[in-house]
Amino acid sequence: MNRILAIVMIALTAVLIAAGTAPSKSKERTSSPEGAVQAFYDRVKADDYRGAYELIAPSSNVDFSTMYHDIAGRDGSLKTLSQLRDAEPRLLAHNGNEALVRASLMWATAVGDLHESRDLKLVSSDNGSWQILWPKHHEPNLPPQVISENYLRWDVIHSDSEDNEWGAQNAESPHVRITSMNAVEREGKVIILGELVNEDTVPGYVDIQGILLGKDGEQLGEETSFDKISHVLLPKEITPFRIDFDGVHINQVKKVTLNPTSVLVPASADPVIGVLHQQLEKTDTGHTVLKGELMNQSGQLVNIPQVLATYYDNSGHVIWISDGYVDQALRPQVPVPFAVSVNDDIAPNVHSYRVVVNHFSMDRPSA
Repeated sequence: MNRILAIVMIALTAVLIAAGTAPSKSKERTSSPEGAVQAFYDRVKADDYRGAYELIAPSSNVDFSTMYHDIAGRDGSLKTLSQLRDAEPRLLAHNGNEALVRASLMWATAVGDLHESRDLKLVSSDNGSWQILWPKHHEPNLPPQVISENYLRWDVIHSDSEDNEWGAQNAESPHVRITSMNAVEREGKVIILGELVNEDTVPGYVDIQGILLGKDGEQLGEETSFDKISHVLLPKEITPFRIDFDGVHINQVKKVTLNPTSVLVPASADPVIGVLHQQLEKTDTGHTVLKGELMNQSGQLVNIPQVLATYYDNSGHVIWISDGYVDQALRPQVPVPFAVSVNDDIAPNVHSYRVVVNHFSMDRPSA
């Protein structure tokens, strides 16, 4: 009995010591600008948004809901389906009671890691701790408007017995053709780049299977284009495609086989997403990115947009394809910025480029 009582007393003492030191530890972490930002995102990582909100300076004049949606996303965007995995703060400037910290964030999503960079201003309070001045975002408050929808639309009519089928499995597939193909070795893998066109008068869901054969006829790898392609192609539309083969080197490959497939599907030319102000720029770290804005010109919400960029040399050959998911939803008539990276060794050879946008809306499938 005395032994059990001693164990209970030791455990209780440990709890009291932890409780007594927790505030001082928290205060110690916020005694520097970087520590305050790290503490903020540690709470976000733990889904403790209320705790994170306590590290926001009152002078920010931001309510909890606004801060929460600024971080976790809204409108069914990719951020709403993500989890913060890592945060690395770096001090950019420190001037008395003010500081600027850059937070490099990595979010885990269903489509891979999403990288984000945020520059946060901080101020020192009277008790010596640092607090974040949350930035104000001014979204345009558009008045009610009527958007005319006169886009093309294709429907597939099934017999009663086929009502539950997706696409038209018993119909002739749309005629598609690979117009270009280029095999390169980058990032320790063989990458097949190219373009495919829908030559038919009906829309189709397309995909490409790639097979690599070695010098002795052995199969080195079999992959598909996965999400690095526009799967739904309207008549005469062109899509880039990219197929990655990890762990394979170009000198091992003797033959590349590409098998495009297509299925007749219903589709429409809406929503129309415009790509504005696109240009190649250098970042402050010296890397090249393609930046621009996406404009949803339709009347429906686009939850998750994906940018696919094709880069050509001065002979018109495809030399690289990069992609990136935008973590904001596209509201009608509201521009949203995007940026996709370009390999440093490829950037000097880029003569022109073309951007297409895949999209996913909650109320209907992607296109």
